[in-house]
Amino acid sequence: MRHTFRKRALITAAIRRFFDERGFLEIETPVLQTEAGGADARPFITHHNTLEMDLYLRIATELHLKRLVVGGFERVYEMGRIFRNEGISTRHNPEFTSIEVYQAYGDYHDMMTTVEELITTVAQTVLGTLQVNYQDQTIDLSPPWRRITMHEAVQEQTGLDFSQFKSLAEAKQAAKAAGLKEIEDCDSIGRLLNEAFEQTVEATLIQPTFITDYPVEISPLAKPHRSKPGLVERFELFIVGRETANGFSELTDPIDQRERFEAQAARKAAGDLEAHDIDEDFVTALEYGLPPTVGMGMGIDRLVMLLCDCASIRDVIAFPLLKPEVSLGE
Repeated sequence: MRHTFRKRALITAAIRRFFDERGFLEIETPVLQTEAGGADARPFITHHNTLEMDLYLRIATELHLKRLVVGGFERVYEMGRIFRNEGISTRHNPEFTSIEVYQAYGDYHDMMTTVEELITTVAQTVLGTLQVNYQDQTIDLSPPWRRITMHEAVQEQTGLDFSQFKSLAEAKQAAKAAGLKEIEDCDSIGRLLNEAFEQTVEATLIQPTFITDYPVEISPLAKPHRSKPGLVERFELFIVGRETANGFSELTDPIDQRERFEAQAARKAAGDLEAHDIDEDFVTALEYGLPPTVGMGMGIDRLVMLLCDCASIRDVIAFPLLKPEVSLGE
């Protein structure tokens, strides 16, 4: 256990050094926020007595870091704690560490290359090799890593080409015939595509793989794809069957952003606990002008799990959230 935490310290130091050497500046953003945003997640809610107002523990650092890009910081990042009021599993802890990185005048292709360089640099620095042993599997981090669109990945596993469906009913009928389960709540072809990916593809992505070009419905902060209607310029990196990083060309249009926030607010009003209200301050920041920007978020705990050969996130967090022990007499 002590060996794991020593190695974790080396990993986080190597990550910071990687970005510092490339001209990125680490700036801390608020943990207490008036609006939860930057991800679809259920927040923790607290109350400030003096100001007599409810506040949220941050579920992401995204919206504040992008405000900094608007303010002239063209390369910025933050590594810190994130809080999500969700389930606990071998991959999830309500309090976890992430790094988010934003770079002006770049796109998601640039950031995929940066992520690839980051992880290979850290692995070489800390382990001295790009051949990582994880739970009796050899993970080859040697670049270049595979890049494949979500549509292509789903078609490989199911035979379904979601770009050919003309209606949601047609898509659902084909999905059920292909063996997909619990898809009744999918209200668009894009959400159905994502469900098909999660059910059939995600667990098969053992070696490092970038999945690209996501549906706009599940990517409220990403820029529309330059050549594929209905999609956005987004990627997720999967290693050993789990998401390790998520990035996209940032949406810079304040009108489009407001419309997406309004759709999200409507989902919240309908009872979606992971949806959020409109962040008016962020929309105002976009109106001042966000340059073409790319952003990325990475779960530090999951990367440490990979490089330290730990099966559970609890094994890489010094003080994971646990239920208190109850004595036999209680």
